[in-house]
Amino acid sequence: MNEPPAHAENVRLSAAAITAACAGLKPKIAIILGSGLGGLAAKVAGAVTLAYQSLPGFPVLTVAGHAGQLIIGQLNGVPVIVLNGRKHFYETNDSYPLKTMIRAVHAAGAETLFLSNAAGSLRAHIGVSELMLITDHINFLGLNPLVGPNDDTFGPRFFPVADAWDKELGAKVKAVAKQNSITLHEGVYVAFRGPSFETPAEIRMAQGWGGDAVGMSSVPDCLIARHCGMKVVGVSCITNMGAGLSDEKLSHAHTLANAAKGAGAFERLVLAAVKVL
Repeated sequence: MNEPPAHAENVRLSAAAITAACAGLKPKIAIILGSGLGGLAAKVAGAVTLAYQSLPGFPVLTVAGHAGQLIIGQLNGVPVIVLNGRKHFYETNDSYPLKTMIRAVHAAGAETLFLSNAAGSLRAHIGVSELMLITDHINFLGLNPLVGPNDDTFGPRFFPVADAWDKELGAKVKAVAKQNSITLHEGVYVAFRGPSFETPAEIRMAQGWGGDAVGMSSVPDCLIARHCGMKVVGVSCITNMGAGLSDEKLSHAHTLANAAKGAGAFERLVLAAVKVL
């Protein structure tokens, strides 16, 4: 049983619009910007901007810190597609907008997906406003975006995710961070659905599982990308300590403020990393 025909048509139409906007540029890297990290979009040279609303089947965004724009251009001389904002599964039960977005950029030629997010630290040595390379994930969302009909033209019904986060690309990002004196931790990202932040008991549970950071995104994006054959690398910007690990009062405004503090290092890392990815 295939996915709804409208979805496949949305992917085709959006991919065609993206390809046309590229005007001969051939981006191989797509970058999804997480909460508070949208400033990187302003560094895209020769930018051509498409509003998500203009692309059939793309998400309609509702959360502050997510602009809802697809930007085509160059970062540090490298052709890229920058996706400024994402739809979270605390906003919706519908996986098709996120699938359309990722499958469309893949159909338009992107081979690597660079994911970013704002996350809470589960470890004392991973500090606020620092960065963490995602080496693996734990899906505690209670959903998988690929549940439902499968269309073999996008990817197989069953697929392995032992290599969900590409080790070779991760090693390149680590090397770039070291060369540029950027603190880059590494660890396991645990995805909760939200929109509430985690309880102290849930944080202790995630620590016991071997998690190093916790957030509300990126895992669905990774699964969709891997399903269609893209390589995935990802970085979390730590915006807070997990509940019970500090006396911070957590809020989305707090997340955005601390993401802004780490955005400079994130932008320097991405600008250097695109050269080697």
